[in-house]
Amino acid sequence: MADTTILGISAYFHDSAAALIRNGEIVAAASEERFSREKGDSNFPSHAVAYCLREAGLDIHEVSAVGFYDKPILKFDRILNTYMSIAPSGFAQFRKSGPLWMAEKLWIEDNIRKELSGYKGEVYFSEHHESHAASAFYPSPFQTAAILTIDGVGEWATSSQGRGNGADISLFAEMHWPDSLGLLYSAFTYYTGFKVNSGEYKVMGLAPYGEPKFVQMIYDNLVDLKQDGSFVMNQDYFNYLGGLTMTNKRFDQLFGAPPRVPESDLTQRDMDLARSVQEVCEEIMLRMARSIHAETGERNLCLAGGVALNCVGNGRILREGPFENIWIQPAAGDAGGSIGVAQLIWHRQFNGPREADGRHDSMKGAYLGPSFADEEIERYLKRIGANYRKLERDELLRETAQHLADGKVVGWFNGRMEFGPRALGARSILGDPRSATMQAQMNLKIKFREGFRPFAPSVLRERVGDYFDLDRDSPYMLIVAPVREERRVAQPDGAEKLWGIDQLNVPRSDIPAVTHIDYSARVQTVSREVNADYHDLIAEFDRLTGCPVLVNTSFNVRGEPIVCTPQDAYVCFMRTNLDTLVLGSFVLRKDDQEAFIESEDWRWRHQLD
Repeated sequence: MADTTILGISAYFHDSAAALIRNGEIVAAASEERFSREKGDSNFPSHAVAYCLREAGLDIHEVSAVGFYDKPILKFDRILNTYMSIAPSGFAQFRKSGPLWMAEKLWIEDNIRKELSGYKGEVYFSEHHESHAASAFYPSPFQTAAILTIDGVGEWATSSQGRGNGADISLFAEMHWPDSLGLLYSAFTYYTGFKVNSGEYKVMGLAPYGEPKFVQMIYDNLVDLKQDGSFVMNQDYFNYLGGLTMTNKRFDQLFGAPPRVPESDLTQRDMDLARSVQEVCEEIMLRMARSIHAETGERNLCLAGGVALNCVGNGRILREGPFENIWIQPAAGDAGGSIGVAQLIWHRQFNGPREADGRHDSMKGAYLGPSFADEEIERYLKRIGANYRKLERDELLRETAQHLADGKVVGWFNGRMEFGPRALGARSILGDPRSATMQAQMNLKIKFREGFRPFAPSVLRERVGDYFDLDRDSPYMLIVAPVREERRVAQPDGAEKLWGIDQLNVPRSDIPAVTHIDYSARVQTVSREVNADYHDLIAEFDRLTGCPVLVNTSFNVRGEPIVCTPQDAYVCFMRTNLDTLVLGSFVLRKDDQEAFIESEDWRWRHQLD
């Protein structure tokens, strides 16, 4: 029997991506931004498609079907209805977006066929939240599960509830535009001076520095929240329906000031706003989870949509919610819709089977992007005149672990690139979590980003319970858990009086570089069966130091996508204060390299990202 290969595409709105499945198995998936080097690239994912086909060994004419993760006609219907309902106030936004819709977004099937020159088969479309739901359930380890999707907005839906059973999924409830948890969070992202659609995780990271002083104000004025997690937003305070900003002057008056100017100093008020909207978000997520549990009676919950990247909320659902198990799609945002629509086509159009063993998901650790052989890496290093050494595996792991134990910061480029926004040990920057200064050092000297941003720990799966109050896998860094009490350290006199971010420099545990000020951590568990090299590196670090944990952050600098190729990694290495670069089997020390000269200051592009 011939293989059935399905290409899923998300494009044109945010974070374009492509995924390819063969007979139900995910073969490859990647975001376009990793190839184009344009963060959040929304263009047709031509590079990502080419990669997926290359990884599968296919030409486009051999693809059985193509799917698009969204229904553009329905989305345009919502946009047009919104503009008409608030006319003439929405004219400025319509003048900006209308021509693009008329020229491109309404003709997506034509554009797909044009971009996929040579493809003659069917093009299928699924609704946005159906794609999210499919990306959440089908790769999960569960035979049956409740499904919850939450984001900004798809066509009309802003969240959905459903159930998966075997190869079938069905959605039975939705919330609709303009009431949206994703947009509520984005409004506060905008108001606190961060960039919408990329700065929401900064708000989440800032929240522990604040107090929930504005929670009741949000409930009294902005959100009418019901017990089941549904809510109505008071649009008198928002501007996203027809304006070019998220909030308006009435919002400013309510909270006593205009939006924070990007890059200006953070104030305690900004931290309190972040804490307040985070607490509201968590409460809504919990109520939605309890509601869908009451409706379905399922033991398992699958999550997707941009809000499912709120790992603090996920951790609360796990600890306080009614479900025994939760599974979150690692590419929970729009990019993951490419996997979702491909899986929908496999199960619905081709009646493909699905197997789930209750333990292992089918995302392959999210290691679905390109890899590079040592021969290819060495050709590049020779061409640029880099100074490097090639080591056998065991020696490479020993030397890298020793560098980390000595306090050096290492760029780690190994195997297939991750799919989704998290670095999971394939394109990572690594450090020693025992260092009290590592967080500030990595933020300011390597990532060139805000000093308050927390880093995540990668911990050996078999040792996670020694350090964190977590009794299960968290391979995708999407669950926040408390650091165990016995790992915490007493605070010095006067620490409780420190202002906001000044608390950052007070160690809170014996792994201070990955312990946030509320004693939490965004945990990644690492198992040998999923990523043997990364697992064994951490094990070697444990042998040297007695600590089975590493600091893990994405291999990029502020405003740029995570590195994809050896060239991306080398350039990032040379532009920053990284001490060591490991590229496959090759080790490069910064002190051994010639001076790296560029014709322009590359950092100016990223000042406001």
